[in-house]
This record gives sequence, structure tokens and C-alpha cells, in this order.
Amino acid sequence: MSDSLTQTPTQTKDMKSAHTDFASTFQAFKSANDERLAALEQKQSDGLLTDKVDRINAALDAQSKRIENLSLTAGRPAMGGDVTNSEAKSAWSSYIRTGDGSELASLEGKSLSSSVDAEGGYVAPAETESRIDRALLSASPFRRISTIRRVGAGYFKKPVSAGGAASGWAGETEARVETDAPQLELLEFPAGELYAMPAATQTLLDDGVADVDQWLADEVRDVFAAQETAAFTLGDGVNKPRGILDYIQTAESAHNWGSLGYIATGTAGGFDGEAPIDAIMDLIYAPQTRYRAGASFLMNRRTLSEVRKFKDADGNYIWQPAAEAGQPSTLLGYSVNEAEDMPDVASEDAAIAFGDFRRGYLIIDRQGVRVLRDPYSAKPYVLFYTTKRVGGGVQDFNAIKLLKCSAA
Repeated sequence: MSDSLTQTPTQTKDMKSAHTDFASTFQAFKSANDERLAALEQKQSDGLLTDKVDRINAALDAQSKRIENLSLTAGRPAMGGDVTNSEAKSAWSSYIRTGDGSELASLEGKSLSSSVDAEGGYVAPAETESRIDRALLSASPFRRISTIRRVGAGYFKKPVSAGGAASGWAGETEARVETDAPQLELLEFPAGELYAMPAATQTLLDDGVADVDQWLADEVRDVFAAQETAAFTLGDGVNKPRGILDYIQTAESAHNWGSLGYIATGTAGGFDGEAPIDAIMDLIYAPQTRYRAGASFLMNRRTLSEVRKFKDADGNYIWQPAAEAGQPSTLLGYSVNEAEDMPDVASEDAAIAFGDFRRGYLIIDRQGVRVLRDPYSAKPYVLFYTTKRVGGGVQDFNAIKLLKCSAA
């Protein structure tokens, strides 16, 4: 199926308007924050100025969310296009709209996955699964920056070298000196079941024009994305992915394989009052050079609101809005990704993560999205119990570093 991702003129106009409003608000924010900082330097505390900065900061967050929503809407595939397997499409549509799975059962052994009994539902065709995956990719911050691997089993095992691959130099005719045996670690990534249960009216299902596949993808997108983001951040690895903050955290000076190194802000529960950006600079240079080229920041919106106020030694704001639609904002030249489940600055935990997440974090998707149609549990609505199996965890402990709001 060929999906069109081209924005309509209205969508383009709305996006440009949103970016114009955002740029205007950011200028107002900088002006108000400059006044606040000047007052602080003169040992004058102005509560009204602080409130004004906070209000404009909140407006920036709201406008940023609007731009994100417009991007998600523009990223939805348009209806239409060639259907690569019209028989499977027809059978799937019949099951979703009427509950008749007889055509799906007759397709066993063809391109559509084998049918299962009514209690287990049916595996969605590749087209429907692809729509759900694309919707998730647009909504999940981790999926946008991590490596995603599709597997056919319920787990994935990956051998990695904790000390790097063994190598050496030799001339064309010289004997190769035997290298030391690499120190291999076997990492396991089991997949847990992620589920959602969107409800539809029979009127929607009876509407022959309505794109029920896209409706299903849109309905499960936010639920799946929220659950995944929480697991990729804080998950304990039991029936769910293991999050980056579930691993042992050690000071960068004592970092070893199997743990994530952290930089301390030097102040318990916050940034240093005199030089708040020093710890962020140390965080940027904590990963080795090869990881910084593809590195980015990860933090929640409250932390971003705090960091947005910081200026460098030349008086320039270290945070900058996106230069164009579809691009992330930047912090000291590196893109910023928001994940609501990252801790706040006020906590004694790691409020910011930085590094090459594509090298550092692996997401496992087991092939196949299963849908069970349930017209009985919530009459007159029809429930669609939708499940997919997802795993994840750190695959390179040198690629991701943390900023911990602590004295040491």
C-alpha cells in the first residue's frame, strides 16, 4: 500500500502559524527572563516578574504541544492507494465490521497469519500492523531515537563485547598477532504483552467510507505510546521492557559495564545556583566522541522549562526552538526529546539523559498485532482488545549518560 504523507494546504498554513506564534512567544520569554535575571543580579526579587516568566514558559509548553499535535495529524497516511492483498483486506474488514471471521479462517497458510480461535482474536494483516507501528513511531519519543528490531519469537538475545571488539595491525605478509579473547556478555530482551481496548459504535463500523484501520491505529497510539514510554524509562523488565533508569547508576568516574554513568549537578535536588550549565556541559562530554555525533537529550517538560531559562557565558540562551516544522528544539546544539516519565529536577534522581540512544537502547517488537472483537462486554459499544508484544533494554552502557540532581 502506498500512503501519502503530503500535508494539505490547511495543515501547512496551521503549522506555519503555530511556528510563528511559538517564535513570538519565545522572544517575549527571553525579554521577561532577562529582566528577571537582571533583578536577581541587583539582589532584587520581583515576584511579578517571576510569575510572568512562568506564565510565558507555560505558554511555550502549550504551543510546543500544539505543534506536536499538528505534526502527528500531518503524519497520518491519507486514505486510498493500492491494496496488495485485497482478499486479506476484505476478510479483515468483514471481521472488524461484523465479527464474521470465517473468511479469515479460510486464509490460513496465505499471507495473512494463521487464524486462531475466537477467544484469542485474529492477527492483524501487515497493512494494519504497519499503520499502528507508524502511529506509534510518531507519538513515542523513545521509538524516534532508539534502535527497533522486529523478531518472530517472544525474546531476543544479543551477544555484545563489554570491552570492544578485539583487533590489531599487521603488514600484508606479516603474521597476525593473536589478540586477546573478547569479553562477551549475553544480553536478553524478553517481550511483554502491551494491550489497549478502544471502543467503537456500531454506526462507525457500519459506515463503509470510514477507515476503521486508521481509526484503530489512532485509538491505540496514545495508550501504547504512554505505556511504552513509562516502561522504556522506568520499567523493571518483568513482563515489560527494562527502562534506562532501572539499571544501576554509578558516578561517571567509577563507571563500568552493566551500569549507567551519571554526572552530578553538585546541588541536592537542583542545579548549581552560580553555574547551572556546567553540569550539562560535563554531561555532553561524558560519552566518548563516537557517541556524541548522534547524541540527543531526554527529559520531561518541567525540566525543559527549567533549563530553558539558562544562558551561557556570552549571554546566549542555551535552548533554541526548532528552526523549521518537524524538527526538534535544541540544547547546546543537540536535539531535545520530551518523555513525561523522566524525573523532575526537584528529585534526587536522574532528570536528564544524554547520549546516542540508537546505539544505546534497543526496542524489540514481536511481529504480529492481535485483535479480539468483543461486542458483548460494553453494549451497545464494540470493544477491540488489541495486543502487541514489546521488549527493550540498554544494549550499550557506554552510549547513554545521566544527569543526577545530587551533591555527588
